Amino acid sequence: MIHDKLKAFPKDFLWGSASAAYQVEGGWNQDGKGKSNWDVYAHFPGTTYKGTNGDVAVDHYNRWQEDVALMAEVGLKTYRFSVAWSRIFPEGKGEVNQKGLEFYNNLINELIKNKIEPAITLYHWDLPLALEEEYGGWESRQIIEDFTNYAVVLFKAFGDRVKYWISLNEQNIFTGHGYKFGLHPPGVTDDKRFFQVNHIASLANAKAIVEFRKLVPNGLIGPSFAYSPAYPLTSKPEDIIAAENAEEFINHWWMDAYVFGRYPQMVLNYLIEQGIAPIIEPGDMELLAQGKPDFMGVNYYQTTTYESNPLDGVGSAKFNTTGKKGTTPETGIPGVYKTKPNPFLQATDWDWTIDPEGLRIGLRRIASRYNLPVFISENGLGAFDTLEEGDIVNDDYRIAYISEHIKAIQEAISDGVDVIAYCTWSFTDLLSWLNGFQKRYGFVYVNRDEESEKDLRRIKKKSFYWYKKVIETNGEVK
Repeated sequence: MIHDKLKAFPKDFLWGSASAAYQVEGGWNQDGKGKSNWDVYAHFPGTTYKGTNGDVAVDHYNRWQEDVALMAEVGLKTYRFSVAWSRIFPEGKGEVNQKGLEFYNNLINELIKNKIEPAITLYHWDLPLALEEEYGGWESRQIIEDFTNYAVVLFKAFGDRVKYWISLNEQNIFTGHGYKFGLHPPGVTDDKRFFQVNHIASLANAKAIVEFRKLVPNGLIGPSFAYSPAYPLTSKPEDIIAAENAEEFINHWWMDAYVFGRYPQMVLNYLIEQGIAPIIEPGDMELLAQGKPDFMGVNYYQTTTYESNPLDGVGSAKFNTTGKKGTTPETGIPGVYKTKPNPFLQATDWDWTIDPEGLRIGLRRIASRYNLPVFISENGLGAFDTLEEGDIVNDDYRIAYISEHIKAIQEAISDGVDVIAYCTWSFTDLLSWLNGFQKRYGFVYVNRDEESEKDLRRIKKKSFYWYKKVIETNGEVK
C-alpha cells in the first residue's frame, strides 16, 4: 500500500550496528583463547580471498575502548556483537577461561556506560576446534549439551545487564556453506549431512532458549536468520510455483522450526523421497516446540528471483567471492527451482541484488506468518571504498543504500510490522570471511588490506556523520 504519511519510528527504537568476533577481534591466541574452526580453516590454501584470516582482523580485542568511543560519538543505541566460544571455553567445554569472560564483561560495562544497549550473539560461526576434532562438531548431538552449557555460562555472567540475545547467527548459512556447498568449515558437500547438522543446530537453538527462560526472565532472545525473500521471474504459474518452492526450502524450513516447532511438510516429503531427510528422534519435535523465540532476528541483504527448473536442470554452483560483477552462475535444485537475475534490480560488485523494497516485503511476510516482533540484526552494503588524501572516504553509495532500506523499514512499520531494532553491518570495516578486507561495510574505515595490517587506524567515513544525524533525529533524516 502507498501511505499518505509514514508513521514515525518508535521513541525507543534501537539504532545500532553489528559485528562478529572472528571478523573483528583478532587476538586469536591471547589470554588463554583456544583455537576455533576458522582459526585453522582460513589458513588452508585457496579457502579465502588472498589467504586472509582473522588472526588479527581489525584488532578489536586490543582496541575495543577506541571502538566503543566511536560508537558513542555516532550515537549508537545498541551494539550487537558475538562472543567467541573458544575464548570462554578454550576446549569448547570444561574449565572456563576467566580472562575471556573479563573481556566481554568490560566491553558490556563500557557500552552501558555510554548508554549503548549491548546485544549478544551466542554463536556466529566460530566453533571451538576441540569439539570439531572430538566428535565432529555440529554433526553430533553432543553439541546440544555443550552449546547449552556454554550459553548458560553467558546467561549467568551477563544476563543481569544484557536484555537482547541472538542465539544462532544465520544457521541457514553456516550449515549450508559448511556442509552443502563446502565453502565454510568443515568444507563438506553432502546434502544428507547438511540436513542432519541443521536439525541438530535447531535443537541446540531451542535448548538454549529453554534455559534462557529460567535464567534471564526479563530478557528477549531469538535466532538471526539470513532472509532472502523469493520472487518469481514471471507471472507464469510454473515460475510462481518455483518461487513458492524456494520460499519453503530456503526460508520456511528454518523459521517454521523456530516458531512453530515443525518443518514444512512439502519440503520434508521431498527430503524423504530423496533419502536425505534428517533423523528425527523421539522428543526432538517437542523440544523444538519449547524453543519459540521472542522475536525473529533478520539479516537482510537481498531478494532472490526464481524460475522453473526441469528435472535435468541446474544444481548448486560456486559463489562470487572476488567482487567481479556478473560472475555468479545460476544455481538451483533440479525439479524445484533455479535462480535468475532480476531484470528490475541493480546489483553490487558481488552480484547481491539491491532491493530495499524487498526488506519491506520480508518484514511483512514474517509479521503475517509468525506474528513476532522483528530485530533487524544485519543490513548493509559491502563495497570497494577509497581512502582519499586527507583521510576522507566519500561513501555516498553506502548512504544511499542504507537510507533506502531505512525508508523501507518505516514503510513496514506503517504497514503494521513491529520492528524493534535496526543494526547495520557493520560499524567498523572487518574481515569479510571469504572476501578478505576489500569488501568494506563499516562507517569507520580501518587502514589495512590483504597484504598488510598497516597501522589499523580508524577513520570516520562520510556515512559516519550521516548515520549520526539519522540517530539524532530518530530516522527523520535519511
